[in-house]
Amino acid sequence: MAVSFLANEVSDLCIGKPAVRSLPLSAAADDLAAALRRVARSGAAACVAVTGPARAVVGRVGLADVLCFLCTDPEALARPAAVFSKPVSALLPKDGAGEVRRVDPRSSILEALDAILSGAQVLAVPLRAGGRRKQLVGGGGVGGAAAGDFCWLTQEDLVRYFLNSIGLFYHVAARSVSSLGLVRTDFLSVRPGEAALSAVPLIRRAVATETAVAVVTEDGHLVGEISPALLAACDETAAAAIATLSAADLMAYVDNFGSPPEHILRAMRAGLKDKGLDAMLALIEDETLSSFSSLSSASSSSDEEAGRAQLRRPSSGSYGRRSAEEPVVCSPASSLVAVMVQALAHRVSYLWVLDEDNDCRLAGIVTFADVLRVFREQLL
Repeated sequence: MAVSFLANEVSDLCIGKPAVRSLPLSAAADDLAAALRRVARSGAAACVAVTGPARAVVGRVGLADVLCFLCTDPEALARPAAVFSKPVSALLPKDGAGEVRRVDPRSSILEALDAILSGAQVLAVPLRAGGRRKQLVGGGGVGGAAAGDFCWLTQEDLVRYFLNSIGLFYHVAARSVSSLGLVRTDFLSVRPGEAALSAVPLIRRAVATETAVAVVTEDGHLVGEISPALLAACDETAAAAIATLSAADLMAYVDNFGSPPEHILRAMRAGLKDKGLDAMLALIEDETLSSFSSLSSASSSSDEEAGRAQLRRPSSGSYGRRSAEEPVVCSPASSLVAVMVQALAHRVSYLWVLDEDNDCRLAGIVTFADVLRVFREQLL
């Protein structure tokens, strides 16, 4: 079974994938912010590859990385314009977290799986114009690849691949995530009243692990999450929200980005004034005025709600905003296949686990990485 199932090459999972947008290490952070906005509008995954000499991939950066950098650099919030003149290399994690690893298109599925399970967050696969399948030839997707182009191969791609052949794994597919030992209790979390700024190190870890930061009450109930995916639907001004709001208020800001509640805006302005962050305050005021003008213009039509919708940023693919803001949850008794289907349907790489026998308190998290580890064990 394993021989026939794993006969496919990595390139077979890349058919139709677009080339990744990339920037050199020397590019300015301002160029990165502009590139991320273009990526978000295109509907592609909301991150940009960073390349070194000979276009070697050295990392990838998303808006969450930009926001974390703005909130941790002592001068960033005070002088945001100066920060965006720094090179993109300054935004890359210094600890090697979120590793990007290059794999050959002719690599086996097993090799790709082992690369992910050994620490790679995402795989960079060079696109080639030809291959064993005729679909690789022609315009668009892989067939239209230029020399040096590559695409991402993610945990989501591998999970979908295994789901398509789930019948071969019937002996584990119906087992509960609890019985398989997939419910992790070492999840990232903050209290609703904690300063969102204190969660920045956790957001960095969430980016590297393809998860999110749970917002949990003192009695263990999940009230929401701060995820890189939802932050990707905002823009650079969200750094002001992280710097001034509580975790709960940050969730409200992100959920209503483009037209946040007035009390949230007041709290942000007050916080920025107290911290003496006049430059960031001016940026927020300009953004608010721009949003108000857009809303006023849109409201002249007969459909005011349609006008509000125009202020929302589009979905950003597998790392972009979900259609629903509620965290995606499951039960310890949920089957492996049910969790896979649910996560893929919501375009997330993790599910929060609520214990129905304990007043639906948060029991842990199930991640794609651990799901893939189950399949790897079946192929030994």
